[in-house]
Amino acid sequence: MADLCCGSPDDPATTVTDDLPGRDLSALWHVRELRYAAAAVLLLGLGWMLGHSGLRGVPTALEVSAAVVAGVSFVPGAIADLIRHRRIGVGLLMTIAAVGAIALGQFVEAALLGILFSIAEGLEHFAVAKAQRALRSLLALVPPSVTVVRGDREVAVPPSELVLSDVMLLRPGERAATDGVIRRGRTSLDLSAITGESVPVEVGPGDDVHAGAINGGGALEVEVTALASDSSLARIVHIVEQAQERKGAAQRMADTVARPLVPAILALAVVLCGVGATLGDPLVWVERALVVLVAASPCALAIAVPLTVVAAVGAASRHGALVKGGAALERLGRVRVIGLDKTGTLTRNAPQVIEIVTARVRESEVLCAAAALEVRSEHPLARAIVAAAPEAIPAADDVLAIPGRGVTGTVGGCPTKLGRPGWIEPGRFADDVVRLQSAGATVVLIEQRGAVIGAIAVRDEIRPEAAEAIAGITDLGIDTVMLTGDNARTAAAIGEQAGIVEIHAELSPEDKAALITRIGDGRTSAMVGDGINDAPALATADVGIAMGAMGTDIAIETADIALMGQDLRHLPQILAHARRARTIMMQNLVLAMLIIGVLIPLAAAGILGLATVVLIHEAAEVLVIVNALRAARTETGPGLTSTPVHSGGTQVSSAGQQIP
Repeated sequence: MADLCCGSPDDPATTVTDDLPGRDLSALWHVRELRYAAAAVLLLGLGWMLGHSGLRGVPTALEVSAAVVAGVSFVPGAIADLIRHRRIGVGLLMTIAAVGAIALGQFVEAALLGILFSIAEGLEHFAVAKAQRALRSLLALVPPSVTVVRGDREVAVPPSELVLSDVMLLRPGERAATDGVIRRGRTSLDLSAITGESVPVEVGPGDDVHAGAINGGGALEVEVTALASDSSLARIVHIVEQAQERKGAAQRMADTVARPLVPAILALAVVLCGVGATLGDPLVWVERALVVLVAASPCALAIAVPLTVVAAVGAASRHGALVKGGAALERLGRVRVIGLDKTGTLTRNAPQVIEIVTARVRESEVLCAAAALEVRSEHPLARAIVAAAPEAIPAADDVLAIPGRGVTGTVGGCPTKLGRPGWIEPGRFADDVVRLQSAGATVVLIEQRGAVIGAIAVRDEIRPEAAEAIAGITDLGIDTVMLTGDNARTAAAIGEQAGIVEIHAELSPEDKAALITRIGDGRTSAMVGDGINDAPALATADVGIAMGAMGTDIAIETADIALMGQDLRHLPQILAHARRARTIMMQNLVLAMLIIGVLIPLAAAGILGLATVVLIHEAAEVLVIVNALRAARTETGPGLTSTPVHSGGTQVSSAGQQIP
């Protein structure tokens, strides 16, 4: 693993996401390369002291020993890579340079080269391990044992022994060992370690419990719905680990440069030796060639992006955002326009009936007729109508759904239609429809025997943090656009509350997909939706972002980014985090390429000696590592500084025929 930073970019064994199996890197002293470097420093220091005491021979032997000890951390691996895999890496360049320096009698320089290279390699390994430990610390949220009911007894078992349909007992303060459904009890769940949201969630029978959730109040009986190895928490860690290996454009650029650069450096060194030998002292030019080998080593270039990705993706996952690798992170950092779905994104996705307007019939009759048509539908509006019905309603006969319009059927022997205004003419309810839609409600009309008997207004309340989140996105210089299937008046009302000026209403899923490319106008675009109904737009946008994806397989698998919680303020946070990570990537790439570009001519001209080049080169690598680890820092809470929202003239366009 000594050549980890600059091996073949396509070899999984040499990527910075390697788990370094069998090596405990929890402390700096556990890093093998750093131990070798420390031993070499002691030998070199002892040789320096003895050299000033007048002894002869011993200081030289100690200097050579220091060079050998420092080289143990990378020389064997470099030679093995060359023999077994025909791979020429930076470790081989450093090996040649160290051996050459010893051959030229530059023992101190050879030792310094090995020491500094080992330190840089060791710090890189430690940084990677630290980032991966932070990600895997999510799995530490699972308790070592869990109480289950088996037969008439309560027994404590390790999570690995849980089986489907087991009943877990969660007492106050205990964590859930895996996913399940509450069968008995009510409580508040602390999900902050999973979703990044600090506000506990009130739950009761029928609600989901995810692995790692902390029971805050009453005792719960939870039926196991997933094995511990298949829990939502385990899936998140697995997906992020896989995603870290995906390469963005910046990483591919680094790979493209680094892969041919190593053999090119060797060729340059050989040419320098050959041409220089004809012009002057061969030993002088051999020394310059060795210095060029060190100066041109692209180790910092090779780790500039991957290490940043590991740190940034791991940090995002710890705060409720699942980023699918370097490519997604890099694109997210370039986003300049973002489309947001209304239902479930800007709103709570919990619509409720707020008003019923009738003519010559009771409100309950209108509601019961509507519920009979909708009782078997899974549409959010249908669920709201059924929930508002005064009693359990039997399903209507001959029910037929008309996509984007409504539903027809027979209720109590009477032909009945329920649908959007336009498909059903509102007649005397026209003014009520306008009034309710202007108040942000979605209105459906119910018709029996050709006459409209009532209008039902359903409203999905806007998220209380929506305006703050939109203001945060705007502060980043990103334009926001609402894309919704709802009517123009309702969309305008929600948009005004959220602070979104550009609104496109009455869109089908296909319309959203077509619009997301047009609103970008050449800029990098993102789409935020629920991961299911908005799938075409999520797939079409440069970056697809799924909201509230905790435990939703399709959202986690299909989106580029999945926000695990429901707090919309996570959106500007992850956008700012990605932008900062991309800036760090670019800084590292520029620094790495600048060092190579400056050191090569200075080394070839003999202006810089081996010791100076080694010091500058390895210092640059350490600087790249330290800078990359800055990407591991992100906001720790969901809130952003509130910014006043200006609700200027709202622009609304209409197309399509679909109710959201």
